[in-house]
Amino acid sequence: ETTEMTNREEAEVQISELDLLSSMFPYEDEFAVTDQLAVAELKHYVENESAEMPSSKVQFILNVKPEVSNASTVEFSMACALPFKYPTVLPEITVRSSLLSRSQQVHLNSDLKMYLMQNCSGEPCMLSAREWVKDHAAAYIDKEPSSSSVTTSNATQSEDVMFTRLWIYSHHIYNKQKRKNIIDWAKELSLSGFCMPGKPGVVCVEGLQNSCEEFWSRVRRLTWKRILIRHREDVSLEGGGLAEIQKQRRFSTLEEKCFDAHGTRGNHMDLGQLYHFLEEKGCADIFQMYFGVEGH
Repeated sequence: ETTEMTNREEAEVQISELDLLSSMFPYEDEFAVTDQLAVAELKHYVENESAEMPSSKVQFILNVKPEVSNASTVEFSMACALPFKYPTVLPEITVRSSLLSRSQQVHLNSDLKMYLMQNCSGEPCMLSAREWVKDHAAAYIDKEPSSSSVTTSNATQSEDVMFTRLWIYSHHIYNKQKRKNIIDWAKELSLSGFCMPGKPGVVCVEGLQNSCEEFWSRVRRLTWKRILIRHREDVSLEGGGLAEIQKQRRFSTLEEKCFDAHGTRGNHMDLGQLYHFLEEKGCADIFQMYFGVEGH
């Protein structure tokens, strides 16, 4: 008699855990699903014998305000993704806060993972993870090896020198105003990359981490049928000067790339051309993350 859970049982556990979370945290600023389509696919999969396995993991944000002894409350944001085999395997969680330096964030996340590994295998554990963050996260803000005067300057230093590249996927991008926003905001935030309008829509932006995050928070506030970050690259820039940033860039500015499939009036993009464009820029591996097939 095997105790292995089937894929459908795992999916059922995920759905009931999401329902629990949304009833416990009804407000968008506490709990927000970032990819509604993935949840819909998961429900469909649970309810229909013949349904395919969902194509993307369920992703959501849990925000936690720990009770900190001093008056100011700090918000920690837990970005969570549930692998298809969850709860048999652990959830993927990244905790962030504007008050954590890079090294504090790394330290906190590896301790959380350790806690989950020791306490939560095979059981739904989002609530325990949230409790752990509520009880422990604030302590990491003060965990710095060196004396405080040095730390403050280091903490701000280390925040500024992450180089990030976001690969954003949208069901489609046709709207002229959105296309203009994407180009204008990238320019304003000194981001380079490209935007491929049409169906599907692909946007890549690269530059300083905070600028990329700001860009993403603006873009996702627009109305989309579906939009998500397919892949994200973060590189720590030692020293982090301008030259170092320029060296990391694969694209010079942010421009629109239209790879029209001939004769279809520009609605569907020619993915072969997109593949060759990415290959030229040294990003061919990304193609597979978007479309799940080897390019050609």
